[in-house]
Amino acid sequence: MNKKIMCGMFAVVIILATIIGGVSLTQKKSVNARNCKYKVENNDVALANGYSTEEIIPGSASRLVTQYFGNEAKGDFNADGFDDTAFLLTQSMGGSGTFYYLAVALGSKNGQCIGTNAFFLGDRIAPQTTEFKNGEIIVNFAERKSGESMSATPSVGVSKYFKVTGNNLIEIK
Repeated sequence: MNKKIMCGMFAVVIILATIIGGVSLTQKKSVNARNCKYKVENNDVALANGYSTEEIIPGSASRLVTQYFGNEAKGDFNADGFDDTAFLLTQSMGGSGTFYYLAVALGSKNGQCIGTNAFFLGDRIAPQTTEFKNGEIIVNFAERKSGESMSATPSVGVSKYFKVTGNNLIEIK
């Protein structure tokens, strides 16, 4: 092969490598909501692989368990150019109650997760969907009628709307 063709092919390879490398550098990293710290009921809760447990009373068998539940919605909730994940988490203390919360894992420049406060949705609700539409996080679930026993099946549809302001999750009334 002649020298000009080799130089041309080499230049094409360099240009392609630069383009591909540039694309991979500008791609957004997905935040890992299962390994992040959130504020739940004014307490810091750090999830590791979607799970956290702590003693309620030191030395007792009672434990507060916080778990990633799912129902994810993804988007750029705080308009900073990084992908974020809204999802549900649960807390239980071994009794019959299972408390559901909405939390958001915010993405950042270095790929680290920034967890918001968690917003209480209800006890023993029936989660349906979580979505991001028109700048709002919408959580749909079923709850019980007012005054109904907690043993009754949730049957009343509810939609709650939220937005992220800075690093805080707030409900939109």
